[in-house]
Amino acid sequence: MSTRAAGSVLLRHLGPRVFGPVLSPAAASPRPPLALAGGGERGWVAVWVRLLSTSAAEAKDETAASKGNAGSTAAAKAEAAEAAKEGDGKRDKVVSSYWGVAPSKLMSKDGVEWRWSCFRPWEAYKPDTSIDLTRHHEPKVLLDKIAYWTVKLLRVPTDIFFQRRYGCRAMMLETVAAVPGMVGGMLLHLRSLRRFEHGGGWIRALLEEAENERMHLMTFMEVAKPKWYERALVLAVQGVFFNAYFLGYLISPKFAHRVVGYLEEEAIHSYTEYLKDLEAGKIENVPAPAIAIDYWQLPADATLKDVVIVVRSDEAHHRDVNHFASDIHFQGMQLKETPAPLGYH
Repeated sequence: MSTRAAGSVLLRHLGPRVFGPVLSPAAASPRPPLALAGGGERGWVAVWVRLLSTSAAEAKDETAASKGNAGSTAAAKAEAAEAAKEGDGKRDKVVSSYWGVAPSKLMSKDGVEWRWSCFRPWEAYKPDTSIDLTRHHEPKVLLDKIAYWTVKLLRVPTDIFFQRRYGCRAMMLETVAAVPGMVGGMLLHLRSLRRFEHGGGWIRALLEEAENERMHLMTFMEVAKPKWYERALVLAVQGVFFNAYFLGYLISPKFAHRVVGYLEEEAIHSYTEYLKDLEAGKIENVPAPAIAIDYWQLPADATLKDVVIVVRSDEAHHRDVNHFASDIHFQGMQLKETPAPLGYH
């Protein structure tokens, strides 16, 4: 093949790239066409020079674009910083709006912006403190007796470790008490998915119980600041209890709910002793935490004693719900067959 023929083939394939328009400032003025006629080394050199110059122009464009993006990013950061400085002068974290998810701004009934993200205004309530605190399920069958004495044995190390430090005891109690509702609700949820059946409202009821117990913990965290070894104990106890309760619920839900019923009876006893120490002046009756005032709709001048009273009433309601759930199983029925006591704190 002659040099002229080779040049024409190369021109046919590379013509659009070599002679096409280049979208860059450097290519604003048209370049003279490269004459390959005559072929030879001069023609090949001209082609490679044009290719290299085109690549260099594109690289220059990419560099300019990246600088522009960097400038836009810097401008966005500057705007976010300015927005963070507005308001009360504090630097707040700015959430990216890339996904179009805007955090909701809620107002309390007093017209003040809601200050809690862990619960919403419609989740606040006034607890029923008139509930009977003395009710007790007398164990008669073997399974009930095993559940009862299991709880009694669990109380022994707790009494030894905490003595009468009821603030720390309450904190530990709530980290454990919030587990059963979550485990039971989760297992009922999975059962509903596997069997394509309704849950009778019990999934929501048990998750409500878990959330209510968690709010107890959020409250007592403001009262009793846990030490490092108490936090370590929580990790150990919760890890053991979660797995034990999980297996227990798989084997026998009626036994698991009965255990929780007796645990709540012990919680009522612990909070009653807490109240005795508060009334006797052994524990300072400090003002109620702000989160407790909003969650239980307490008066603005509420104290720790008021908090303990409403928490104790919550535990009494959980006692009734779990003994009720256990009785349903003892009667040979499924929870889904009986409407769940939703909203029953």
